[in-house]
Amino acid sequence: MRLTSPAFENNTSIPLKFTCRGEGVNPALVIEGIPQGAKSLVLIVEDPDATRGLFVHWVVYDIPLTERIEENSVPGVLGINNSGKLNFCSPCPPAGNQHRYFFKIYALDELLGAKEGLNKEDIEHLIYGHVLDKAELIGLYRTK
Repeated sequence: MRLTSPAFENNTSIPLKFTCRGEGVNPALVIEGIPQGAKSLVLIVEDPDATRGLFVHWVVYDIPLTERIEENSVPGVLGINNSGKLNFCSPCPPAGNQHRYFFKIYALDELLGAKEGLNKEDIEHLIYGHVLDKAELIGLYRTK
């Protein structure tokens, strides 16, 4: 599988629009090469450079098979992020710091059928043994 965005290239800056200094909406994502037999997708966005350790920005599961996740959308069932909310928590590192944001997509051989509000750890436990393929896109952002 391959994950890209029309908004930014892998390992390049995320446009201001998709950060806390802009509109704070999720960027569009393009998913290519979803494997045969896939039944659903899972998306996790995380920042490993956060001051207090890994920060989860977005958890979405039971995403129907699609080749595109639209900008400012809710493509599936929302999980809880590290802000304690059910939404896309836009990139917002401390002033002067550049952080990396890993957009990770997983193709599963099943639909999870889980309730809304699970966290990243819950989802990782549920998808274990069910991942057919995965891909990631890294975006960078530095707050001025």
